[in-house]
Amino acid sequence: MADLTTQVSASLDALTREFDIVAHNMANVNTAGFKRRCNSFTQALAAQESGMGDTTEESAGVFDFSQGHLVQTDRTLDFALSGKGFFMVESPEGPLYTRHGIFTTNANGQIVDTAGRLVAGTAGPLLVPPDVDASRIHVSRDGQMRAGAAALGQLRIVEFGDREKQLQPAGLNCFRAPPGVEPTDATETTVQQGYTEASNVRLVDELVNMITVSRLYEANMKLVSAARDATNSVMGVALG
Repeated sequence: MADLTTQVSASLDALTREFDIVAHNMANVNTAGFKRRCNSFTQALAAQESGMGDTTEESAGVFDFSQGHLVQTDRTLDFALSGKGFFMVESPEGPLYTRHGIFTTNANGQIVDTAGRLVAGTAGPLLVPPDVDASRIHVSRDGQMRAGAAALGQLRIVEFGDREKQLQPAGLNCFRAPPGVEPTDATETTVQQGYTEASNVRLVDELVNMITVSRLYEANMKLVSAARDATNSVMGVALG
């Protein structure tokens, strides 16, 4: 009985974490470049629904880096990536990587993300000279930035290959690379100016996941209740 209670308690904890993940995905269905988080716990638990307390599956979230569809905005400093690459931005904690390509310029003319972090170029931060109107900037598919005949630099786009799933969340739609994981210059990714990449969250799928989690949580609670009733019955008999 104690083992069953422990296993059911672990399942409830994992389901609570998964509920939070699904809710976070749903909250970001309209966030540009957002990558949904997923895990196998619900699927494993649903497959064992007749014996839910027996599973030892952990709720280990991973990110789904599949491509979101492109949305045309016509903003000069909006960029979407087609392929597996990431933009690099600079932070006090080191480089971060994102698919959220909504950029602007700061007071110094540097191109920054929505959090004010410098967007990395292949030769350092990207600067728009004060005499250049940002609306004149043209960015080619390989990230080269020009304003008329003037070259402004090149967006640094990187890839992680088969180590992509080792990236760790860093907040504000960014990821960081763990020690030992280094990016390479992107070779299979193109830049689309005047577009953003939509979130890859599919709302219908997340609603189904939410219903599944809720149903499994309720079923586990029934197991807890049944175990409590059985214990009370045994205690009643023992106490006469």
